[in-house]
Amino acid sequence: MTSIRLLIVDDHPILRDGLRGLFSGEDEFEVVGEAGDGAEAIRLARRHEVDVILMDLRMPGMGGVEAITRLRELGHPARVLILTTYDTDRDVLPAIDAGATGYLLKDAPRDELLRAVRAAHAGQSVLAPSVASTLIGPVGANPPTALSPRELEVLRLVADGATNQVVARRLLVSETTIKTHLLHIYTKLGVRDRASAVATAYKRGLLT
Repeated sequence: MTSIRLLIVDDHPILRDGLRGLFSGEDEFEVVGEAGDGAEAIRLARRHEVDVILMDLRMPGMGGVEAITRLRELGHPARVLILTTYDTDRDVLPAIDAGATGYLLKDAPRDELLRAVRAAHAGQSVLAPSVASTLIGPVGANPPTALSPRELEVLRLVADGATNQVVARRLLVSETTIKTHLLHIYTKLGVRDRASAVATAYKRGLLT
C-alpha cells in the first residue's frame, strides 16, 4: 500500500516534533517535510510529492489561509487539513472558503487525527464538532445574508447547471466541501434546496 505523504506546517517546533512522531510511528504515513510558516510550506509542497498538508492557521509571516489560497492558485493537488486552536467563524470560514478539506482542533484525540488525515486523503471533508456548529449556526437563529466570495463562486456554478462533482473539480476541493458550502448558502439565504437558493440569489441581485 502506498503511504500517505504528509507535510506538517506549524510555527511551534515542539508541536511539529509531536506530530512527526505520531505519524512516523504508523506504516501508512510518511512525513516528507516540516515548515514553520506558509511561505516555507509552499516551497516544500512544490519540491516534494505531498498528499496531505497539516496546516496551522496563525503563523508569523504567511498564515494558513494565505498559503491555502496560493496553493490553489498554483493548482497544487494536496489536500489541506487545518489543525489549530481556533474555532470561531472568523477563523473557520476563511479557511473553508480558501479550499481547506478539513478543520480540526489541536486537542483532537490521536485516533481522530489519524482518521481525519485518511479521510482528507480520500477527498472527504472533516470538521470538528464545534466547527460544524459554527458553519451551520444555532437552530432558530436569524441567518446572515452576506455570502462569501467562495460561496458566490459555488452558487454561480450551480446556477449554470454544474453538479456538485463538476463544481468540486473546478474549484479543486472535495464534493463534501461543496455540500458544506451549499449548506451554508442555504442557511444564509433561508432556503432548503439548490433551486430555491439560485432563485433567491437572483431576486436579491447576488446573481446576474
